[in-house]
Amino acid sequence: MSLKKKILSGLLAVSLIGTTILTGCSTKDANSGNTAKASENDNYPKKAMEFIAPGGAGGGWDLTIRTVSKVLQDTKLSPVPTPVTNRPGGGGSVNLAYMQEKKGSDNIISVYSSPLLLTNLNGTTELSYKDTTPLARLIADYAVFVVRSDSKYKTINDVIDALKKDPKSVKIGGASSVGSMDHIQFLMIAKAAGITNLKDIDYISFQEGVNSQLLGGHIDVLSTGLSEVTGLIESGDMRALAQTADHRVGTGVLAEIPTCKEQGIDGTFVNWRGLFGPPEMPEYAVKFWAETIDKMVQTPEWKKACERNGWDNAYQKADEFTVFLEEVNKGYEEILSEIGMLKK
Repeated sequence: MSLKKKILSGLLAVSLIGTTILTGCSTKDANSGNTAKASENDNYPKKAMEFIAPGGAGGGWDLTIRTVSKVLQDTKLSPVPTPVTNRPGGGGSVNLAYMQEKKGSDNIISVYSSPLLLTNLNGTTELSYKDTTPLARLIADYAVFVVRSDSKYKTINDVIDALKKDPKSVKIGGASSVGSMDHIQFLMIAKAAGITNLKDIDYISFQEGVNSQLLGGHIDVLSTGLSEVTGLIESGDMRALAQTADHRVGTGVLAEIPTCKEQGIDGTFVNWRGLFGPPEMPEYAVKFWAETIDKMVQTPEWKKACERNGWDNAYQKADEFTVFLEEVNKGYEEILSEIGMLKK
């Protein structure tokens, strides 16, 4: 072999060896990256979660997410802390906007209920349940209509009769915005009771301190959730006129509250509550929390909390919950359209 050929052959061999080494390193590096990524997912969660109540302290969302957090800690189902943050405003739309900023995050879970759909349909926000990651439906809570203990209204029919004579004669209040849950749940019962001029009924929205507005005499009737005024009913500061389930719920004083149906009004309202992650929550996080929540709802601690708060078990896994949200959204759309509040 000539000297020239020997040199070319040697250069080719060196080149092939270098390529092999580089390729091997690249493959090794890539595999290391995949292993690290898989390991990271396997160890999830490693840092504290942010559990969010989209309303103020003491409300239904606050009670629900704090109960979830406590049960997860008490049962040691969560390997990390689950502190609760309150992000009130806009019937939950302020927090919904915040969740968009955390798109793809794996450490945020928020509780929501009917206003997640209603605030979109009534034009409060362009965002909807489709801008979240549904994780699970947990419970069914019910509306209750309460008055001060010294109120002249003794039954829900006393209120209905007064409204039929003069729709401006009774001031209804709630914590949700106009066209959202506390408003809609009262209008649904009023409609079922035969009131036709629903638009003329005065509804006043209070973002905070709604209980004190009733106790202070600024409104006549408070439309709210059963769990949100249990203590005030038990203390005798408030008197419950009716609740919106189709059956008696809870224990103690809650079980003594008559349904609207018992009083001749053929109407119900169910306030479901569920858990949601931010949009595009990573699949490993969705899987972990779906499995953890599934275990949680079977614990004695969770069942006792539901009984104590008058909550019905309405657990649905993510897939079922998503279908449920689509169906309920259509129903709310029809109601808002009927009373002229649909903005979509």
